[in-house]
Amino acid sequence: MPTLTIADAQQLFDRRRVAWLAADLDAYLALFADDLEIHMPGRAEPLRGIDPYRELVSQSFEWARPASFDFHHLAVSGDVVLAEWTIAVERRGNGGRVQWQGMSACEIRDGRIAWWREYWDPASLGR
Repeated sequence: MPTLTIADAQQLFDRRRVAWLAADLDAYLALFADDLEIHMPGRAEPLRGIDPYRELVSQSFEWARPASFDFHHLAVSGDVVLAEWTIAVERRGNGGRVQWQGMSACEIRDGRIAWWREYWDPASLGR
């Protein structure tokens, strides 16, 4: 029987925000299961496993400096967390700010994110 509470979800998402804003790759990835499956807009296939996700996040940190990561709403249903959020980064090449809003669903297993699905408009990155 799932025992995830909204407080558990808030704590995990707060740790995720802190690690991401610090661009602390190891602390950030420690919040995800080794067999993570993540679905993101613009990708035909999900990323499977922590190593491909490590590569993606590492490239992201090289491309841009995390600027903000705000969770507006969190809801828990069993072991699934639904979230609405806004993220902003500053491009390292020119300092330009990129911001986007989205929603996600994820399963928390043994205190880590087991799967993640993001929903946002990839065209918003060019605006």
